[in-house]
Amino acid sequence: MKKIVYKLTFIAGLVLMLISCNQDDFLDKPVYGLIKEEDYYKTEQELQEGVFACYDVLQWAYAADWNSMYVVKSFPADETHAGGGSDGDQPPYQQLDDYSFTAENKPIEHCFKAMYFGIMRANTIINIATGDTPKKIQLIAEAKALRAYFYFELVSMWGGVPLRLEVPKAGNFAMEKSTPEQIYAQIHKDLSEAIPILPKKSEYAAEMRFRMSKGTAQAINGKAYLYQKKYPESAVAFNDVITSNEYDLAPDYSKIFLKTSEYGLESLFEIGYVTTAGYDWGNFQWGGNRAMENNVNWQLMGPRSDYFKSGTSGLNAGWGFNYPTSEMAEAFDDEGDLVRKNASILSVADLRSKFGGDWVVDKDLDWTQAPPVWGMDGYFRLKYGSLTAETGTPVAELNYGTNVRLIRYADVLLMAAEANLLAGNTTDAQSYFTAVRDRVDLPVKTVTLDAIKTERRLELAFEGFRFLDLIRWGDAAAVLKNQGFKKNGNFVEKHKLYPIPAAEVLNNPKMTPNPGWGN
Repeated sequence: MKKIVYKLTFIAGLVLMLISCNQDDFLDKPVYGLIKEEDYYKTEQELQEGVFACYDVLQWAYAADWNSMYVVKSFPADETHAGGGSDGDQPPYQQLDDYSFTAENKPIEHCFKAMYFGIMRANTIINIATGDTPKKIQLIAEAKALRAYFYFELVSMWGGVPLRLEVPKAGNFAMEKSTPEQIYAQIHKDLSEAIPILPKKSEYAAEMRFRMSKGTAQAINGKAYLYQKKYPESAVAFNDVITSNEYDLAPDYSKIFLKTSEYGLESLFEIGYVTTAGYDWGNFQWGGNRAMENNVNWQLMGPRSDYFKSGTSGLNAGWGFNYPTSEMAEAFDDEGDLVRKNASILSVADLRSKFGGDWVVDKDLDWTQAPPVWGMDGYFRLKYGSLTAETGTPVAELNYGTNVRLIRYADVLLMAAEANLLAGNTTDAQSYFTAVRDRVDLPVKTVTLDAIKTERRLELAFEGFRFLDLIRWGDAAAVLKNQGFKKNGNFVEKHKLYPIPAAEVLNNPKMTPNPGWGN
């Protein structure tokens, strides 16, 4: 399926909102050739462009060089090591990996800002547009669901944050935090207003299935309740998704993350990228918050080219970040989970024996004792890997098109199993849990919370969910000991929330640091 690349208009008023309050003289002067936001969003086409601009934020939030939501969610977990050429290669990554990060960490700052860019764009639509046609009403509902998603990302990662529901006037940016309870209440309000209006996934044309559907919004609603430990409400929301018959488990786990499965049977929400942008070393979109039509993360996280010989493995060499930990491989083995292991990771031994490739270092090396490459425990990622089939020309390194799967049906089933189990409905919990295991040929197992935790670890490996799962379960301090390749990092109480970026505290006099961070 081909993806659409949207060239999006950034309305002048939105740009002006970002200019600081000490530039009032500049703001008083007319800016020629631009349109005020209050004069825009009059037609359905203009409103649709504004909504698509919200999706644009998701693209660069997950793919901007070298800061991305995927990095910030993944590296603090126990699934991978940051990797790189050494512990001095991309220090912000190493800091996330071993818990030495501070409020100055640029990937964290980027993610925080990105979510507010999305909120700003959604707010403009919600506050300015008039729902005087059915299509406009639907687009406003879409903006509300997107705003709910952006706020869920913020509250689940940073806790209480400023709850901006209107477009701030120039010079009036200072705003104190709302409580997590207030943020969640707004998330549920936005979703409750959007869900009755949003189309089902099946009602979108194929090329429009990147957009918020009714099922997507219901899943976000269920996840928000789950994170608040409101299990009955969460179970009801997930049940709405499951009984819609809009989704099912894809039969072949190994193909879920390939281009051929984009927006497929299992997909509720994903970020689209293309292989057809035609980037080379001269025209690639380095730097800034640009629309990232491709995803350079997958090149960044491919096996380091200095050592890697692909053979017939289908993996391209990359820049050597985000290697699986040996503990992740052992978790698959402990459960006897060959299907998901073989679809998710590739060992050096299998690279050599099965695919005729090589990792050109000491072949007799005991990887558990002295790995010669920083962050390398003897495994490469296949899930979200630098796959030959997922990139384009003229420069393969710069044209990866693998979509990021933000919500898929297996995740919904496991969250539904958890919510139902903790709400006392073991029958449905067992049914949802068993369905996920059946897909990968694992035997029937009695559903318990510990069993669900293990299943989520294996099913969702390398998808960016593990760290927040451990925090909400209260398991992070026990599990995340001796983290990082030097095993010198430990999760402590303050890491339950990411730090409010130092730049945000500096520029917003009403903002306060998160506990323990002392920006």
